[in-house]
Amino acid sequence: MKYYLQEMRVHHYIKNLLVFAPLVCSGQFLDPDKLLPSIYAFLSFCFISSAVYFINDIRDVEKDRNHPTKRNRPIAAGKISVRAATSFTIILIALAILFNCLCFHPFATGLLVLYFLLNLGYSFGMKNIPLLDVTILAAGFLIRAMYGSVVTGIEMSDWLYLVILSAAFYLGLGKRRNELKRQGNDETREVIGKYSFSFLDSNMYICMALVFVFYALWTMDAKTIEAYHGSRLIWTVPVVMLIFMKYSMTVEGNSDGDPVEVLIHDKVLLGLCALYLVLMTMLLYVIR
Repeated sequence: MKYYLQEMRVHHYIKNLLVFAPLVCSGQFLDPDKLLPSIYAFLSFCFISSAVYFINDIRDVEKDRNHPTKRNRPIAAGKISVRAATSFTIILIALAILFNCLCFHPFATGLLVLYFLLNLGYSFGMKNIPLLDVTILAAGFLIRAMYGSVVTGIEMSDWLYLVILSAAFYLGLGKRRNELKRQGNDETREVIGKYSFSFLDSNMYICMALVFVFYALWTMDAKTIEAYHGSRLIWTVPVVMLIFMKYSMTVEGNSDGDPVEVLIHDKVLLGLCALYLVLMTMLLYVIR
């Protein structure tokens, strides 16, 4: 079973926590009527994202066997047969549908289907088209947050939408930057050779600057101030800036650029994220 859990990329479920973003930022996290649908939504996204990983690795099994690190993945290494992986993928999709039904909303279901289809297209060729590949990666982050917004009935702030979108593009470009650095024109990822360091660096910095601006505007927005009885959230802006600057420093080092891998292996970055969560908890739920 450990090989199936490894192939499911369970540690990547941290990205699915974005489903809770609208609920947490609304100050209603402790409302059980909204928390339970968010939990179901989170589980639905966990299973559908794992199904996507299985499909991608089944599709790329031969290429992955020639890759220095991907050849160790269970399917590429032969620990899980393609037939068994296909059957397990069907089970994962069924579980995703089950939990989606528990928090059912027509538009939310459409978002889940859109996520699956976009990633299916990504696995079957779209990942080889420059800019489109990064756009699909960014869309995945945004769809998670929108999904959480719909199932809870909490409207997501326009500024928060822009924060997530610009941050998602920043992460996607950073991933490509380090793949280019580590692999060059590796034939297992042909799109990498279509990017340059100057393009990726300049656009990463633009996206990072936009994150700072949009996040600050969210904290100062009239609706945000009214909801939280003041502009206290602006105190978190410096922490957000430090998080992204530390992430940028790490990505420009020897990291492979994968957001989850960067986060879990950087203790300083983890500490800054923990500080941000503590501050947000205090400001949203304790200091009212």
